Amino acid sequence: MAQFDTQTSEIRPDALCEMGLKYATGRGCDVDLVAAHKWLNIAAIKGSDRAAELRSDVAASMSKMQLAAALRAAREWMTMH
Repeated sequence: MAQFDTQTSEIRPDALCEMGLKYATGRGCDVDLVAAHKWLNIAAIKGSDRAAELRSDVAASMSKMQLAAALRAAREWMTMH
């Protein structure tokens, strides 16, 4: 599902946003707000305005513990990639 930019070998922000939407809506998987927020957060960091808006919507439905887990997961992913 992820799309790669052939010049930078990085996952494009719109592909990351789609991954977040997949988990937020349960499209092809179980709904997982932590995973949704993680991918939307990474997409927003990489420049997706749409992901930033969607991230806020998802965060409004999350507990503080879930939000902390999502932020931790995004930070770990960004560190490794």
